[in-house]
Amino acid sequence: MRRVLLCLFIATSTLMAGCLGNGEGIAGKEKVAPIFDDYIMIDEATHGDAREFITIDLRTNETTNTTWAVFNKDYGGNCCEHYIATTIEGDIMNIGGEYPVYTEDRGHAWDTYIPGVLPDTQCRTFVPTNPGQEGLGEGSIVQATNGDIISMTWFPYIGADGKIDKFYALLYDDSEEEWKWCYNRLTEPFYDRSWQVEVVGPISSSLGSGDWASIIVSNFWHQTQNAGGQISVDGLNYYPFQFPNRGGGDPTIELDLNFTEAGLTAYYDVNKPHKEMRSFPFPSGGLLFPSYYDNGNAAYMDTTLSWNELEVQFPSEYCQIDSTGSIHCMKNTGTDFTHFISSDGANSWQNYTYQMGNVSTSIEEWEFQANGELDLFVLNIRYQSSEGPDVDMVYHVRGYSEDMSPDTLTYIGAGDLDSTSGAGNDIRFDFASLAILSDGGVVVAFHDSTDVDPLFAVELELPQY
Repeated sequence: MRRVLLCLFIATSTLMAGCLGNGEGIAGKEKVAPIFDDYIMIDEATHGDAREFITIDLRTNETTNTTWAVFNKDYGGNCCEHYIATTIEGDIMNIGGEYPVYTEDRGHAWDTYIPGVLPDTQCRTFVPTNPGQEGLGEGSIVQATNGDIISMTWFPYIGADGKIDKFYALLYDDSEEEWKWCYNRLTEPFYDRSWQVEVVGPISSSLGSGDWASIIVSNFWHQTQNAGGQISVDGLNYYPFQFPNRGGGDPTIELDLNFTEAGLTAYYDVNKPHKEMRSFPFPSGGLLFPSYYDNGNAAYMDTTLSWNELEVQFPSEYCQIDSTGSIHCMKNTGTDFTHFISSDGANSWQNYTYQMGNVSTSIEEWEFQANGELDLFVLNIRYQSSEGPDVDMVYHVRGYSEDMSPDTLTYIGAGDLDSTSGAGNDIRFDFASLAILSDGGVVVAFHDSTDVDPLFAVELELPQY
């Protein structure tokens, strides 16, 4: 299998002119050492399942094996997916299943928050999963810009009535250093994995005030009907909201998107929602949905939780702002991916294109993330190989502010399994999930024949920053 993956790399490399070399330097200059010559083992403690994955230095064409710790669905996942996030403190969080599962030491010790004592009288009685039906829950999680952790978990059609979806809000209050939870009874089915994002505060609205607001949308309703979701100003009590009409009609607003001198904190490197939320927290307050309206303009939810139209054209609806104020957008066209960066508030854009047409027949799943503090951009792609099985891989772009081309490519897992997203498929990998640790290590979901369910891997060998 390693030989097959290496052949795929060679084919891929021919489409990436300008970022590859033969390691011999230019015009007879001294040979350039591969980047992994300076890698160190960031975690010397033994992991129960440590694996070696093929890594290629894309600037010298040299190859090595790098070590990653691998974890199965018992560490926060379910049959079909993981929902991975990180904190600025270096924690890994996963709520692919019912409850938040987290580790502070790269996976050596894990803890799980399971709702217990009610935090206040507004919240309802806890309804546990039915015996024998564990593993059906799924949720989302993200660290807010004040250090709180906002999360939810959805239990489909179980409990005493057996019909109504169960939606539990889960909040880690950083100021009180404790978890809280609340059962929210919805009038409509939630139906499917949630995406979650912070609305930067301070919030002052008809729903109340707070340091931030939290928006949760259902993958199913969000994708098919633009039907809105749930919103909260305390991370516990949620209320329905609707998205604006894509045809327009909301007040037009002007905003300064240049945050490069704004002193953003490291929270903006970890509070990126899953790409399918199609929005990013707005540092001066609010939440932005790029390329939302039919005319290409962005939608902006302000700190009163009202909708506005922003006459700014983004290259894609999949965007993130990092702690340096740089805006990153990813556009997928067929088997090509283009990474756009703006450092002047979306007035101008640099770009780099990843072309995969000669090794991939289609793209299965993908995700991206940038970390401004580390000057690191990561792109995870799961594609249908022209050789047959699906292949998981991760591009690292270290020093993207100077050079947007990737410096390494790592094949995650064996690349020997076909899987498809969606209920009813016997082998499922429903969505990509990716996060970056504060030391630059990547945490990424993948699926190969070594487990019936998706896995995730934690990078253990890193360059010395």
